[in-house]
Amino acid sequence: MSAIAVTIAGSDSSGGAGIQADLKTFSALGVYGASVITALTAQNTQGVRAIHDVPAEFVTSQIDAVFSDLDVDAVKIGMLSRAATIEAVAGGIERHRMKNVVLDPVMIATSGDRLLHSDAIDALRQLLLPRAHVITPNLPEAAVLLDAPVAKDESEMRVQAQRLLALGATAVLIKGGHGSGAESVDLLVDACGTERLAAPRFATRNTHGTGCTLSSAIAAGLAKGLSLIEAARAAKSYVTAAIAAADRLSVGSGHGPVHHFYRWW
Repeated sequence: MSAIAVTIAGSDSSGGAGIQADLKTFSALGVYGASVITALTAQNTQGVRAIHDVPAEFVTSQIDAVFSDLDVDAVKIGMLSRAATIEAVAGGIERHRMKNVVLDPVMIATSGDRLLHSDAIDALRQLLLPRAHVITPNLPEAAVLLDAPVAKDESEMRVQAQRLLALGATAVLIKGGHGSGAESVDLLVDACGTERLAAPRFATRNTHGTGCTLSSAIAAGLAKGLSLIEAARAAKSYVTAAIAAADRLSVGSGHGPVHHFYRWW
């Protein structure tokens, strides 16, 4: 049987993040990828120029079409933009009893452009956090979810992860890519404890799509039967190598993408 993962997210017209990054990651890691598109973005490596939200009822139609036919092993959820879309996705999770749901609470693009309406944050907290197997916020996203200052060190990251668990999340991978220091440290926290995932921090501006890539890599690992800790470790290793190789690509004049296919190109 082929491992199958589905990404429910927005489209990045420049190919570096969103649906495009997710499908590249699935393919690079040996998983068949399908998609449910929640929004269309007109963007490039310099920023987001426009966003066109897919109607919630059509998001539902895509979910029902995919999950009524494909035997899906894992789901990655990314950009949802609006409360109505979040409600549609939450309904789909319940209706199709989705398993291994990885929620990346996408709020702001690498360029700084907002991708989630402020009035949709409560819906994300209430409807999706409790339904996810793991959530993968970066430091600014965790702060917004908690209405708190951005964590400044690992101790504060751990405290914020615990607070997210208290909101209903089963597990939290809080990402330290926005931090500083020689290492980029992520913390995987659940009811059993904390796993520290560290990797060298590379000096590159080509980091577009790193969050999408990490969450979809975790979903790929879960789809192949790895435990959450195993999937998170493998995803961290994959993303680190993709960032290290990013400067081998020459794409755009802004924040370029990571190199999803560094093993083959």
